[in-house]
This record gives sequence, structure tokens and C-alpha cells, in this order.
Amino acid sequence: DSIFFRDGVRQIDFVLSYVDDIKKEGDIKCLVLSQERRREFEINLRKTGLELETEDKRDSEDGKTYFVKIHAPWEVLITYAEVLGMKMPIRESDIPPPDANPFSCVLGPLKLKKAVKHPHPEYFTAQFTRHRQELFLIEDESTFFPTSARNRIVYYILSRCPFGTEEGKKRFGIERLLNSKTYSSAFPLHDGQYWKPSEPPSPVNERYILHKNWARFSYFYKEQPLNLIRRYYGEKIGIYFVFLGFYTEMLSYAAVVGLACFIYGLLSMEGDSSSREICDPEIGGQILMCPLCDQLCDYWRLNTTCLASKFSHLFDNESTVFFAIFMGIWVTLFLEFWKQRQAKLEYEWDMVDFEEEQQQLQLRPEFEAMCKHRKLNAVTKRESELIITICALICIRNFHCMSVFFWMSLVIACMVAVIVYRLSVYATFATVMESEATLEPVRSILTPQLTTSLTGSCLNFIVILILNFFYEKISAWITKMEIPRTYQEYESSLTLKMFLFQFVNYYSSIFYVAFFKGKIVGYPGKYTYMFNIWRSEECDPAGCLIELTTQLTIIMFGKQIFGNVKEAIYPYFVGLALNWWRRRKTRTNSEKLYSRWEQDHDLESFGNLGLFYEYLETVIQFGFVTLFVASFPLAPLLALLNNIIEIRVDAWKLTTQYRRPVASKAHSIGVWQDILYGMAVLSVATNAFIVAFTSDIIPRLVYFYAYSTNATDPLKGYINNSLSVFLIADFTNRTAPAEKRGILTCRYRDYRYPPEHESKYSPNMQFWHVLAAKMTFIIVMEHVVFLVKFLLAWMIPDVPKDVVERIKREKLMTVKILHDFELNKLKENL
Repeated sequence: DSIFFRDGVRQIDFVLSYVDDIKKEGDIKCLVLSQERRREFEINLRKTGLELETEDKRDSEDGKTYFVKIHAPWEVLITYAEVLGMKMPIRESDIPPPDANPFSCVLGPLKLKKAVKHPHPEYFTAQFTRHRQELFLIEDESTFFPTSARNRIVYYILSRCPFGTEEGKKRFGIERLLNSKTYSSAFPLHDGQYWKPSEPPSPVNERYILHKNWARFSYFYKEQPLNLIRRYYGEKIGIYFVFLGFYTEMLSYAAVVGLACFIYGLLSMEGDSSSREICDPEIGGQILMCPLCDQLCDYWRLNTTCLASKFSHLFDNESTVFFAIFMGIWVTLFLEFWKQRQAKLEYEWDMVDFEEEQQQLQLRPEFEAMCKHRKLNAVTKRESELIITICALICIRNFHCMSVFFWMSLVIACMVAVIVYRLSVYATFATVMESEATLEPVRSILTPQLTTSLTGSCLNFIVILILNFFYEKISAWITKMEIPRTYQEYESSLTLKMFLFQFVNYYSSIFYVAFFKGKIVGYPGKYTYMFNIWRSEECDPAGCLIELTTQLTIIMFGKQIFGNVKEAIYPYFVGLALNWWRRRKTRTNSEKLYSRWEQDHDLESFGNLGLFYEYLETVIQFGFVTLFVASFPLAPLLALLNNIIEIRVDAWKLTTQYRRPVASKAHSIGVWQDILYGMAVLSVATNAFIVAFTSDIIPRLVYFYAYSTNATDPLKGYINNSLSVFLIADFTNRTAPAEKRGILTCRYRDYRYPPEHESKYSPNMQFWHVLAAKMTFIIVMEHVVFLVKFLLAWMIPDVPKDVVERIKREKLMTVKILHDFELNKLKENL
């Protein structure tokens, strides 16, 4: 269980593995080529100063895997720490910590022990240089560089080490060797086992501390040990957990307000005059509604939607407007405070002067393999910069655009197919539920409209999961075919495609219900048809908001359940099965030890895109919380509960299920921040339109102020006022019910003149009043929210004042310390 070479002194910083296994006769040539590449690569690694030790396959548990252990000695570490511009401590900081939180006593149970939260004191730091070693606080050379810095240095060397020349070009980098299967894996070693602390002389097992204080679900209410996460996994992974934790914390405020709005709707449900009128047998029971489908559907009584109208009031009430405005302000505060948190983090993690790492700008092996042309580099003045020809670039871009357009079209086609399903089965549900007397108890809860909406939403969610499965693979293939120049370009291109696709995939059906369903229906006798076959869907007399809430709930809740099963439950049981199999193999091969490097080798690889999918999942959830939150105030609460689980699940996976990722730096969440800003602006417009056109708030307000004649209950008579009259004799043969009845008129949801009016069935004056009120509300709400957003953005500085002062103080002290050091050194030489 050692993390050292056989001498017990030199620590293992990195591990390479490979298998020399000939499965076919033709593989002998590839085997010889791989052996030659490995031999050349390892010779060059030793020339850089790295020390290697190989474990023979006969000593491995499976009997066929070789392991090459790599140790970086002190001279290599200090050389490349200077090359990478690493900042190391020079003196303990004398800057006092920020003022204590006045609620610290109340928040005490949420805090971690100081030794876990801040494992090391704050230091003034400076870029490491070899000729100033005496300046730095080097107490022990073996522990001066944290293990994350050591594996970052080794990976930097591995990514630039040559292994031969082919076709006149020098080949280099571990990534190319992994792609060609010369090595099967390359990974830094974990500090030790996650279930027990290390014993001397091993260093402190930070993996065990993280698992004990961070990766256990019983600690869900505790803060995260962010400094320890950064120290062990690097800044790039650390900042993801800072963002996820901050986002979850901000969600708690939105969840409380959303829950209060929901409780208000629950308490005021019985007092809602609209649902009372719909449920009243003397009012809603006497209103005969026009059929909701052609020929097969019959007339129906308005009070059959009694339960749906009560449920609709839960989310469609006076608090809806308040919550929509609140969330517009909340999202601004979230993004502004995140900028402050990010600035504070840059200072605390020595990222103020951070520049993109060279490893992020490194050319991808696939790009080097495909590019045959070179041009003069403007900086080096050498003809060494690889390029793709203009013709090839145009072909690649056209291919990319057509592929993305095709898959976007496929998503929209699937959404249209679900709409067609809803239009087709509604008549079936209506016919069955009306003809079967045994369904009478069910009919009081599940109306044909609600049944169609529920089944359509579930079908839509299944289609979303299927399309996601295929597109994840297709988008990676398309991005690979584009031949991006660097890993950063590759990730940016993949981010754009995956986000656009998932945006359309997850939100298209919700946009349809929110902004299109029930808006272009027409009226009895002159309905609008899709493809001239299926009649457009109508909203429930209580409004379309309840259907939007249903759609949003099923997709959001289903996505979170599926994600947690995929990320936690499935890996947990798979891990149990693999551990049982490994223990069984160990019992049968008891003479062979299951070494530390083999244990880590058997874990899953985190991969270069591990964080990409985590960010993508969070951003899609952010869209559910902000874009359509006016229709579902419980969305922030669902997201909060999911994220509390998500933090611990991600922590558990990183500490127990994955190999240790290579540490890398990052000073922000990158392109995701721009995406969040775009969605925040869009959310103001979508929520304004939902309140205006999907909710029933504006028509009720217009009736309340302009058309009500009842002083004691101004909304009394609203339902009758919102329904127009249609003469059954005006039905066409296509739309009239098959069964003839002695009925003269039926009602439908719209503001149109009655049959006896000279402009019969044309929009009446109230229609234009309601439309004008809706447009006015949208303009006013957007201007108010955007004005508040701009004021908040202006008032809240991107970098807090105390952080600015601390940065200035540290720069001043660093210059002074360096000056004093050089001055003393000069005096000693004299």
C-alpha cells in the first residue's frame, strides 16, 4: 500500500501503464513500434531529470500490465516551478482576516474545523526562482511542493517529452502516446486510501481528510473545505465546487421566497372566485363548452375541470407577478455577487496575475497529424506554425454547420411528433373516459386534457434522454472532425454545440406550451389545423399555466432523478460489484499484492471533459430555475435539494471512484459565465411573456378594473365574461360532433362577439383591451427589472474594496521582502 519507490524514500508522482499483448499475428508490427516509442520516451524522460521505476507484469495482479512509476526529484521540481511561474510562500501574511460574520454563533454547526477548512496559514507569495531559494519558506524539501503541484510539473514534462521522429517531424507528448495505445493510462497517484489515514513516513493523507469531511452525505449541511480541495485537486476543480456551493447558497433564498408564494397559493385556493365559479354546479355546471376535438368529442360541462382550476390557482395567482420580478432581481444579485466571490477567490488562491497556462495552448495531437502545411510564426520568425488550408477550413465549417442544423432540426421534429401525439390521442382519451362508467372516479381527477398533458410530457422526457445519449457522442465526433487547434478550442467548440443542442432539446417543448399552445387555435367553425389534419390544442378554461407547470415539473424533476441515478446509484452498485470481483481475484492470486498504483489504475478516468458535463448540467438547471420560474415557484427548491445531493455525490465520486485528475489552474468558470449572463437577460423576457400570455393574471386584472359590476366581489362573473358564445348551427361538417343533440349554443375561451352581433365571432373590444394590457405589462416589467439590474450592477463593484486593499498590501509587502532579500544578499557578497 506504499506511495513510494521500492526504497521507501522517493515518492511516486505519476504512473504510466501499458500492456504488451499480441491478440493477432498482424499486431507484432504495432507491438514493436510501441516498444520502440516507449523506450525512446522513457530515455528522454530520464534526460529531463525524472526518475523511473518499472514494475514487471508478473508482479501485477492481472499478470499482464506493466507499471512505470515516476518521481520528480528536487532539482526538477524547482526548475519547472520557475518555468511554470508557480507562486510559493515567502512569509506568513500579516493581513488580518476579514471581520467575523455577526451570525457566526448561529452558523457554528455549519462550519468545519479550522484545521480542515484552513489546513495551512495565509502567506505572502512570490514566483519561485531557483537563485532565491533562501527567500522561500522551505522547511522540508519533500513537502514544500504540494502533491498537486508535483503532478502538474510532471505532467508538463510528460506533455512535451519527445519519443521519436516520423515523416521528418518530431513527435512528442503523452497524449499522443495514449491515443496510439502505446500507453494505456497515465495518472497521478492518490495520497492514500480514502477510508483510513496514512501512517508515517507517508505524508498527510489529504484524500482521507476530504472523504471524511466532504464526501459523506451526512455532512450535507456543512460548508466545503475549499482550500483543501484546491490544494489536492488544483484550482480548476476547486473553482467548480466554489461555484456550485455559491449557487446552492443563493438558491436557498430563492427557494424560501418560492415556497412562500406556493404556500400563499395553497392558503388562498379555497377563496379563489374563478375556481369557485367553475366548481359551482349552478355556474360551471350549467355552462356547456364546445367540443375539444372534431367529430369524436362531445360537448362538456365546465365544472369537469374543477380540480384542474384549483391546482392552477396554486401557481397562477397574485404572487406570480411578484415572484417573476423577484427572480429577475435575484439572478442579477447572483451574478454580481459571484463576480465578487470570484475576485476574492483570485486573491486567496494567488490567481490575480494568472495567465493562460501553456498546456492549455498546446497543440492537440490530432491537429498535428492532420495538418501538413506550415507558416511563418510572427513571434519566433520560424516556419513552425501548423495551419489548415482555407479550402479545408471552409469544408470543415460547412460540415459543422450542416451537422448542427440537422440535429437541431431532428430535435424540433421530435417535438412536433410529440405535439402530433397529443393532438391524436386527445380524442381517444376523451372518448374512452366518457364511455367507460368505471372511470368516473378517475375522471374527477384526470381530465382528458390533463391526461394528454401528463402522457405527452413523459413521452417528451423519454425522447429528450434518447436524443441526449446520441448527441453526446455525435457532438464529440463532429468537434473532432473540425480538427480544433488546441484543447481549449476543442472544449469551447464542444461547449457551444452541446449547450445549443441541450437548450433546444430540454426547453423547446416548454417554450411551445408557454408561448404557442392555445394562442393560434381559432374559434369553433374556423379552427386552425396543423398540416391541415390535426386541430391546434386549446388551453384549459383555467389557463395554460397548469400545463406549463406540469411539463416543467416532469422534465426538471425527471432529469434530476435520472442524473442522480446515473451519477451515484449506478456507480455505487457497479463499484460494489467490481470490489467484490477484485477481492475474489486477490484470494485466488494471494501471492500477488494489490498495489496502490493498481488500485488507482482500476478506478475510472476523470478525463479532460469531466468538469464540462458537470458545468453543462448546472447551467441547464439554471435555465429551468430562471427562464420559466414564473410558472413554477418551487423550481428553486427542487434545484436546491438536488444541488445539496450533487455536491456530495461529486465529492464522493472524485475521492472514491475516479483516478486523481492532473491539477490545473483556472481563475474563473470561463465561457459558462457568459452563457449564464445571456440566460439571465433572456429570463426577464420569458417570465414577462409567461405572466402576460400564459398566466390568467392580466385578463383578471382587466376585468377587475374595467368590466366588473360587483362592488363586493369584483371578480364575480369573470368566468362567464371570459367565455364567448357560439351558435351550433354554424359548425361545419368537419368540426361538428357526430352525435346530434338538441343544443343551440356552446361556449369557448376567447373574447369575441356573439352570433347575433353584426361582427359575429370577430374580436370584441375587451380582446383589444386585454391585449393592450398584456403588452403594457411586458414593457413595464422588462423596463423595471432591467433598470434595477443595471442599478445593482453599477452599485455592486466587481472587486470588493477590502480585496483591492489586500491585493495592494500583498504587492507592496512582496516588493519590500524581495528588496530586503536582494539588499542583504548584496551586503553578504561585499
